[in-house]
Amino acid sequence: MTDAAEPVAAQESLLRTVVAAFYRRVRADPLLGPVFEQVVEDWSAHQERLTAFWSAAVFKSGRYKGRPVPAHMAHGSLLTRPMFDRWLEIWAEVTSRMAPELAPTLQFKAVRIAESIQLALFFEAELHAGANGRRPTRLMSAPSGK
Repeated sequence: MTDAAEPVAAQESLLRTVVAAFYRRVRADPLLGPVFEQVVEDWSAHQERLTAFWSAAVFKSGRYKGRPVPAHMAHGSLLTRPMFDRWLEIWAEVTSRMAPELAPTLQFKAVRIAESIQLALFFEAELHAGANGRRPTRLMSAPSGK
């Protein structure tokens, strides 16, 4: 391994640890756990896919080749806004504790992802129901320098 590759490998290892801890919390959560247990068939594969996703989102690694919005749309009838709020809350807790240097970026990206998925899932339904235009929950503003 080259010297330049060592920090990347360390960040990837940290990301893998964060994702594993996050999903342990999600699986134990009374609101999120039942939904994830219903839809995730292979937890090892899911965690690897999500580690690749976060690697691509944060480090521009190109490792993730999926489409998160359609993946969530397939389970849209199971998802609610409070679930996204709880997902963000757990993500913030885990990333702040385990990866404090990366936490602002990870949390900012998570909020943007949650907004995108919620808009795809709920916008049309809210439009037809006369919703008040409430925006998805935000945990924080953009990290400085991003």
